[in-house]
Amino acid sequence: AVLAAIPVTIFALNHFQVQSHLDDVVASDHRNSGIVVSAHYAGWTNADVLTFDLKGISGDNSPLDVFRVFLQFAHRLRDRHFERIELRFRGKVKFLLPGSDFLKLGSEYTWQNPTYTVRTFPDKLMNPDGSRAFPVWTGGMLGVLGKQMEDFNEFHRRWYLREYVSDF
Repeated sequence: AVLAAIPVTIFALNHFQVQSHLDDVVASDHRNSGIVVSAHYAGWTNADVLTFDLKGISGDNSPLDVFRVFLQFAHRLRDRHFERIELRFRGKVKFLLPGSDFLKLGSEYTWQNPTYTVRTFPDKLMNPDGSRAFPVWTGGMLGVLGKQMEDFNEFHRRWYLREYVSDF
């Protein structure tokens, strides 16, 4: 009986410490309707690594809607420290984000310029193998802004859009 209680306890711990906060984020903003996402500790037991797993979106959701849910979730967990965040789509790790960047996104959510957050996000990401996912751009402001926005769009394509569109 004790062994049978272990998985239930692990699930409950993940639900109350992580998933319930994400459920509140999705439910608290009507613009988040249609976004299906789960969150739990890596392997359900490693509380140093947070998994943010996008399961699906409706045809009415945009990449900015998905990103807003992620930012609102970071804000909700702004007092929690993680080693890294795994951005997944339907269970598969697509990107890694250092926990310090997740903490910063959460703490800056209410006051940081959203355009700045959007355009600088991709250069914080790593591929699942730990290599840099996107370059850090330098040079003239207009050129850098354009490249950063291209990277933000590419981030969403690589995270979920290519697979999501192929479902149709």
